[in-house]
Amino acid sequence: MGACLALCSLASCASCLCGSAPCLLCGCCPSSNNSTITRLVFSFFLLMGTMVSVIMILPGMETQLRKIPGFCKGGATVIGVENQVNCEIIVGYKSVYRMCFAMACFFFLFAAIMIRVRSSKDPRASVQNGFWFFKFLILVGITVGAFFIPDGTFNTVWFYFGIVGSFAFILIQLVLLIDFAHSWNKIWVGNAEESSNKCWYAGLLTFTVLFYALAFAAVVLFYVYYTQPDDCVEHKVFISLNLVFCIIISIVSILPKIQEAQPHSGLLQASLISLYTMYVTWSAMTNNPNRNCNPSLLSLVSNISTTQSPADSNPGQVQWWDAQGVVGLIIFLFCTLYASIRSSTNTQVNKLMQTEEGRGSGGEGVVGEDGIRRAVDNEEEGVSYSYSFFHFHLCLASLYIMMTLTNWYEPDTTMQVMQSSMPAVWVKMSSSWLGLGLYLWTLLAPLIFPNRDFN
Repeated sequence: MGACLALCSLASCASCLCGSAPCLLCGCCPSSNNSTITRLVFSFFLLMGTMVSVIMILPGMETQLRKIPGFCKGGATVIGVENQVNCEIIVGYKSVYRMCFAMACFFFLFAAIMIRVRSSKDPRASVQNGFWFFKFLILVGITVGAFFIPDGTFNTVWFYFGIVGSFAFILIQLVLLIDFAHSWNKIWVGNAEESSNKCWYAGLLTFTVLFYALAFAAVVLFYVYYTQPDDCVEHKVFISLNLVFCIIISIVSILPKIQEAQPHSGLLQASLISLYTMYVTWSAMTNNPNRNCNPSLLSLVSNISTTQSPADSNPGQVQWWDAQGVVGLIIFLFCTLYASIRSSTNTQVNKLMQTEEGRGSGGEGVVGEDGIRRAVDNEEEGVSYSYSFFHFHLCLASLYIMMTLTNWYEPDTTMQVMQSSMPAVWVKMSSSWLGLGLYLWTLLAPLIFPNRDFN
């Protein structure tokens, strides 16, 4: 709990340093655009909540809390002190559900408030870009209130909210990865053409081959460890379909007509999308309740002949540090940071993300009469991103973190345990297919609608 309070104190200090109504920039913050700083601070709120959730789900937390006299119900007592706190609620998956519920409500509230803000001249823009201390208090208040929600059907209902929200966020992650790959390819090709240095092309080729090699290795490992000769039909279909789809998008990305309409499209983007698709496929298969088709990573690494997953030994325990959960958390952190600083020139991706064409993020800090360096207001003529959509994106990210930290396990209200479930499998697989369709659309759209400007 001390660590949780320390995180909260750190967030409070950070919000005071980087925020007033116009979003002041102090000496510790680099000169930048107002829009970038705002997105970074809101993302920091999300990451702070994620860190608190990780701390609460660490093994042994409940045991440590029960050692505090008079704190937990049913624990050690002190004369004159009544046990008030249900420690089963403030640790484990129940705490993750409530923490992420609070973050989702917080960001959804701002998504509703910021609908149709067109420029920084709108009075609501000052709320978006400032008053950080009060926003922090609101988040803390919602979080405290969330822990008073009785169990009942809350966990089961919120699990399905998490399923739907995570489905949407996986698609957003894929859109961000598409945008990142396009920007990466465009910058390195531009550097090669300007400097006549072939090392840039060699770098692109190296990463492309590496991504494809990892994706192909993943396919081989999936067939070896996640299928059985007379079982696991679903897994065989999933792996084969996604392998075929990845081959299709790779071929389409280098067709002459596509290259003519999209000069910056290529195999780098297709290889990165293929690798991400294989990760989603793996993540889906690890949620299959059929343990014959879902061996634990420990058994694969240590060659132990068992099909029991780590969570099976204690069905009520959630181990978020499973390999697929750790990889998912890393991808989430990357996409969250990238969404905060991105300044894209890709028209299609900007339309999907409801952002304007990149205007750069390295403004010259403005020093006011009081000597304080302030952020550059780059949104007087128009916002550089949709305030409402950005908050909705963070709301979905909160749900995705909830599902990732609990391994997408479904709570069983009758037995008070967490179990793998097929709905999580189908949600992940369908999101991978829809995501591949989105990438294919970014390739084919200029040919289907030649009169539109797709940049």
